[in-house]
Amino acid sequence: MRIGVLTGGGDCPGLNAVIRAVTRKGIEAHGWEIVGFRNGWQGPLEGKSKPIGLDQVEDILTRGGTILGSSRTNPYKVDGGVEKIKKVLADQGIDALVAIGGEDTLGVAKRLTDDGVGVVGVPKTIDNDLGATDYTFGFDTAVHIATEAIDRLRTTAESHHRALVVEVMGRHAGWIALHSGLAGGANVILVPEREFSVAKVVEWVERRFEREYAPIIVVAEGAVPEGGAEVLTSGEKDAFGHVRLGGVGTWLAEEIAQRTGKESRAVVLGHTQRGGTPTAYDRVLATRFGLHAVDAVHDGDFGVMVALRGTDIVRVKLAEATAELKTVPLERYQEAEVFFG
Repeated sequence: MRIGVLTGGGDCPGLNAVIRAVTRKGIEAHGWEIVGFRNGWQGPLEGKSKPIGLDQVEDILTRGGTILGSSRTNPYKVDGGVEKIKKVLADQGIDALVAIGGEDTLGVAKRLTDDGVGVVGVPKTIDNDLGATDYTFGFDTAVHIATEAIDRLRTTAESHHRALVVEVMGRHAGWIALHSGLAGGANVILVPEREFSVAKVVEWVERRFEREYAPIIVVAEGAVPEGGAEVLTSGEKDAFGHVRLGGVGTWLAEEIAQRTGKESRAVVLGHTQRGGTPTAYDRVLATRFGLHAVDAVHDGDFGVMVALRGTDIVRVKLAEATAELKTVPLERYQEAEVFFG
């Protein structure tokens, strides 16, 4: 058999660990040929591929990003896209695809399965917002990076007696903000799932200053003030209809400074959360996902995604995995509110 592998959407730590696991088990356990498609769905759409052998994956376990490249290409937005993919797969003798990605990449995988292409999905997103799995790889690393940044920012905030607003990723789900905020001891955590009151944030900030400590506010990029709207970097949309968010941290820092008269600064962590070497947890989870994806291909069980349930790796339908985003439940957010202010 010849098995294709691709990584789509945003990069994240752990992608290479999946590629390594698929390659090693595919070759050593089954004698398959592994073909890597370049730049997400652009690869099978345009025939951009390269063979992957054991030598190519020997030292990639600890490497961030993806050796295959990525993109936000949507073949269903390209005229004849599905037919082009089917032709490329047939011409290159590809028997099945392992697609590693988040809701957009796996949404395409689900539609391709419906159109007769054999695909197995692997869940990847630092936002941890993909349904049907307890955790996605990349999330733990992103939280670790954000928490370390909060720890470092706290010392400078205390030194200068200023409020610091830390903007983290999270378009529609606030998992990174919630976990890094709790781990870093933030005084305010703002998530997209719940509109926030600027007046209440200012109250918490002033309470912190009254105790002669510097407040730390963690805000997800998709968080929205009451009666307001998302802050956009630009109005331009990608192939999946997403606009670029960003700037709520700077906006909030200015509001805090204006309303309190206290010095306030914003730090946008941005793509630093995606980069660098994956944590041990993400390396292990990504490796397990890759191994189980090979098992699904071997069983001819297509149209599924490997998922983490408790400590077990199971298979779920791609339709279930992409049906809706996994957002922070209100009760989880309320658990954290005892630490606010």
